[in-house]
Amino acid sequence: MELKRVVVTGLGAVTPLGNNIPDFWENLKNGVSGAGPITHFDASKFKTRFACEVKGFDPNAYFDRKEVRKMDRYTQFALVAVSDAIKDSGLDLDKTNKDEVGVIFAAGIGGLATIEQEIGYYYTHEEIGPKFNPFFIPKIISDIAAGNISIQYGFRGPNFSTTSACASSTNAIIDSYNYIRLGQAQVMITGGAEATIVPSGIGGFNSMTALSTRNDDPQGASRPFSASRDGFVLGEGSACLVLEEMEHAIARGANIICELVGGGMSADAYHLTATHPDGVGAILVMKRALRDAGMKPEEIDYINVHGTSTPVGDVSEAKAVKSVFGEHAYRLNISSTKSMTGHLLGAAGALEAAVCVLAIRDGIVPPTINHQPDDEDENIDYNLNFTFNKAQKRPINAALSNTFGFGGHNASVIFKKFQK
Repeated sequence: MELKRVVVTGLGAVTPLGNNIPDFWENLKNGVSGAGPITHFDASKFKTRFACEVKGFDPNAYFDRKEVRKMDRYTQFALVAVSDAIKDSGLDLDKTNKDEVGVIFAAGIGGLATIEQEIGYYYTHEEIGPKFNPFFIPKIISDIAAGNISIQYGFRGPNFSTTSACASSTNAIIDSYNYIRLGQAQVMITGGAEATIVPSGIGGFNSMTALSTRNDDPQGASRPFSASRDGFVLGEGSACLVLEEMEHAIARGANIICELVGGGMSADAYHLTATHPDGVGAILVMKRALRDAGMKPEEIDYINVHGTSTPVGDVSEAKAVKSVFGEHAYRLNISSTKSMTGHLLGAAGALEAAVCVLAIRDGIVPPTINHQPDDEDENIDYNLNFTFNKAQKRPINAALSNTFGFGGHNASVIFKKFQK
């Protein structure tokens, strides 16, 4: 069976750096940090009191009040990102066979804000008996964004969510890619959404000592590959990619941004939350993505690394890149855009995949911000080009994106300039 080719024709995003792709990309290129004091709740008693929040997002500007009450914030983000991506793709939905359009949309956690609200109400009103919102369960489940997307647009192709912690939306992209190239769909709406900047999200990650506690410098807190890094900064938002079978896109005259050419998955089989210190799973997943793409390591120009700004994770990923790419590792550009967006958990992979698509389109590598020359870790090879502090222009023929999740889940995807 001949596998079909898969192209990217649309992007959409709601992020801490802007609630659309143009604003997001401009801020990212300019090294803007999305971090600031938490405004969603009173965080004064928490070890971490800052995050990368989505700013200026009013759901009532996008949905009527009844619909707003039916959806958790993460689903609202998803629907807005999807709407922008479909517009960007130029798909004429009146002329599209919706039986051939699927949705795989990820969430690592789902409706955490709704869980807090409903459970909190129950335990503070026990005397009146159990009283839950009839939309409680539909608002919290991690597949409901995918369900809402298909319902809103009438897409009747494959429809589900992937959940693999921080690798969730990269897995969604890989699954969508496989459905198209195997002929099971012509178009896939894919990505991820997350909204966990709530007390249990911050408190839970604090208890694991996973978050930065640099409360006096929120914008400088996420500093991947720097010696003084002390944990990640929590982010929220959504990103969506419209994937199409190449011939379908060409036939309708679509603007093809680039091609998705490979995906890999692996497991660390090591620890609940820590990456393998030698990067065993990271090495394996990048090799599998390259093999799937039929590419040699030296054909990759840019890697958007997982790069969360954690003590162990950054070191192990840098080791893995050197192991897989050898001498070519020193000719690559590497950057961690989490230094600006924070960590969007289950939505991180989709947002960073979108970054790779934009980097290929414009020939620009966004920076890894917040690094100082005197803040170097003896365990990291600084001969690697981490694109510190300033974006770099260069031709990018192919870009790879890494995402690694709690539980040892690893996923990588490769995008390439489109040539018919």
